[in-house]
Amino acid sequence: MRTVEVHLPAGSDDRSYPVVVGEGVLGEVDRVVSALGVSRVAVVSQAGIGVDVALSVPSERIEIGVGEDFKTLATVEHLCRLFAASGLTRRDAVVAVGGGMVTDVAGFAAASYHRGIAVVHVPTTLLGMIDAAIGGKTGVNLPEGKNLVGAFWQPSGVICDLLTLATLPERELRCGNGEMAKYHFLTGDDLASMDLADRVARCVEIKAEVVASDERESGRRAILNYGHTLAHALEIASSHKIAHGEAVAIGLVFAARLAERLGRIDANRVQHHLDVVAGLYGLETEVPAVGTVDELLALMARDKKALDGLTFVLDGPNGVEPVVGVDPEVVRSLLLELV
Repeated sequence: MRTVEVHLPAGSDDRSYPVVVGEGVLGEVDRVVSALGVSRVAVVSQAGIGVDVALSVPSERIEIGVGEDFKTLATVEHLCRLFAASGLTRRDAVVAVGGGMVTDVAGFAAASYHRGIAVVHVPTTLLGMIDAAIGGKTGVNLPEGKNLVGAFWQPSGVICDLLTLATLPERELRCGNGEMAKYHFLTGDDLASMDLADRVARCVEIKAEVVASDERESGRRAILNYGHTLAHALEIASSHKIAHGEAVAIGLVFAARLAERLGRIDANRVQHHLDVVAGLYGLETEVPAVGTVDELLALMARDKKALDGLTFVLDGPNGVEPVVGVDPEVVRSLLLELV
């Protein structure tokens, strides 16, 4: 078992919290919840997630719908009304058990109910463990785009039991690998040489360090969206037939090719992206024919990190960093070549 501490920036209203990574660590959930001193817990999950958490305080399991169609304000309202009906007070807690969709939605509901109650995340997917459950970003989708409504709400703890990954469908593992591939380019760490437990823990450490330097995404935290600008557009244009991690894998290689086109990196660095994304993880890297180029450009312009025209996170001489005001015609030209 490894424990990574997420230390929040000075002046934050929220305290640091542990992220526990290992096999058979679900018992840590009760330890974290008990330390909060709560009297009641709402366990938010989904049908088909066969992960139960044993708690020493009264709890009620609430299931939400499966899929992006349920990642909505209506689901948050539904949860908050059930919290109220079950008598949850601001001194109680939510435990979110599931993938990134569950932790995003349950976290936002926890942030909103009574203007904020404690939440503990129990991610059951690789994507959730290394990304969605860490760092306090919660939110839901609008028809106009992904995660456009939400809040920063830090959990009181995150428990990553690697045994839960054994039950995942192959596609869910691919999605996690797409997000994990991103971390290979954020530091100089040789993640490829690590076993799964160490790799997950190191990804958590990297994200924790970035979050600590920029909790509310005013600057550096945007590097965690590497590959996501095109990825989010592909997800929406495909009506979510392309899953998040699959889209991120494509977005990472597209971002590398765009960085090369802009003179920020050379062909060898682009090849390194291909070696990791396609070679190490066996993921698709070609831009699929979903939507038109104009539709993809419009969706990328509405991305939540866009500040002035198109904003991409790109590799370069100073490492991965957000780049504001990327020329849409350069992006258009590259998309036309690749689609």
